[in-house]
Amino acid sequence: MSSKPTRVYLARLVGLPIFDPQGDQVAKVRDIVVALRTEAHQPRVLGMVAEVFGRRRIFVPMTRVTHIDSGQVYTTGLLNMRRFEQRSTETLVMGQMLDRRVTIKDTGVQGTVYDVAMEQARNRDWVLSKVAVQEPSKGFRRSGQTHTVDWRDVEGLSRREETQGATQLIAALSEMRPADAANVIHELPPERRSAVVAAMGDERLADVLEELPDEDQVDILEHLDSERAADVLEEMSADDAADLIADLSPETAATLLGLMEPDEAEDVRRLMSYADETAGAMMTPEPVILSPDATVADALAHVRNPELTPALAALVYICRQPLETPTGRLLGAAHIQRLLREPPSTLVAAALDESMDPLRPDATIDEVAAHLATYNLVAAPVVDEEGRLLGAVTVDDLLDHMLPDNWRDRAVRPGPIGGGSGR
Repeated sequence: MSSKPTRVYLARLVGLPIFDPQGDQVAKVRDIVVALRTEAHQPRVLGMVAEVFGRRRIFVPMTRVTHIDSGQVYTTGLLNMRRFEQRSTETLVMGQMLDRRVTIKDTGVQGTVYDVAMEQARNRDWVLSKVAVQEPSKGFRRSGQTHTVDWRDVEGLSRREETQGATQLIAALSEMRPADAANVIHELPPERRSAVVAAMGDERLADVLEELPDEDQVDILEHLDSERAADVLEEMSADDAADLIADLSPETAATLLGLMEPDEAEDVRRLMSYADETAGAMMTPEPVILSPDATVADALAHVRNPELTPALAALVYICRQPLETPTGRLLGAAHIQRLLREPPSTLVAAALDESMDPLRPDATIDEVAAHLATYNLVAAPVVDEEGRLLGAVTVDDLLDHMLPDNWRDRAVRPGPIGGGSGR
């Protein structure tokens, strides 16, 4: 590192890639670990919590960091892959410091921390040097006044019992993909997690819930009031909502289903009626469904919906009326790749894949996997005995059910990179 002190704002580091000396990305920054001492001594920055492949969180000491710039972090490449475990003397910047209420000593101004900066001291240790504080909003102002002050001019940051809000952490999470945001929330202390969940919008919370381990999903949902829990379930995909409701007590499940919109609840109940690990239980009941008179232009307009996963957008299904599952008879499916080669005015019915056989709802998970693999599919229709479309099984639905329980919280690479030592 350069001997000249360089100021780095820590909230801006979260999500940045970490590279080894060869320029290969080895991890992402998820949090910063500091040692809070006393109000009179600058906290020492110990290192970074980094996420490697498999969502394992490891500790990267600052002594392993060789360079930091606005878009990336470089290390020596010697990283210990032992899972990070926070010590009682350590504080996480994102998880425990942002949104903490503090007072600026000279002026008595009170506000919340929205960022902190570190600089390299003469002994080459990194220490926290600046604190960015935002006052509460007043009147019709969109946000309160901000102040950036020296660490020593702030009172209250080292008090661990201080209650935290969630505004700044929510802002940081909003920039992350749902899976990454879920990983941050999974690691938060219970009180901090509750504050974050309370401040999140229903749609965003639903997206994040779908990426959390099962026990986290249940814990979060059970701590919401029933009305809000039902609203969040409505925002989730029906198959994920069905899986989550199945993990709740029968009484809670019945209450929430009763509070959901009837159409949404009906989809969930229908999925829950199928045996576990079957096509019916894992399918998505809302694929792209069109009538026989739909054109290629119509189909392309539907698959442009940004809320569709890539797998769901890969196929459109042509059915007789009604067009909501369970539909009228399924006439066939068309691949997006084929539709892109056809004139926009062509009927989708002229581009159907006539070789594609549908699945039955009682098909086992192994049968579904074999079907998708045999025909090189990322999705396949599921029909009942009368040939009516019930839903579609996608490859991501399949993987979610084939992977071990709580695979989102499992690590996959147990050994160290380059033989580096831990803390």
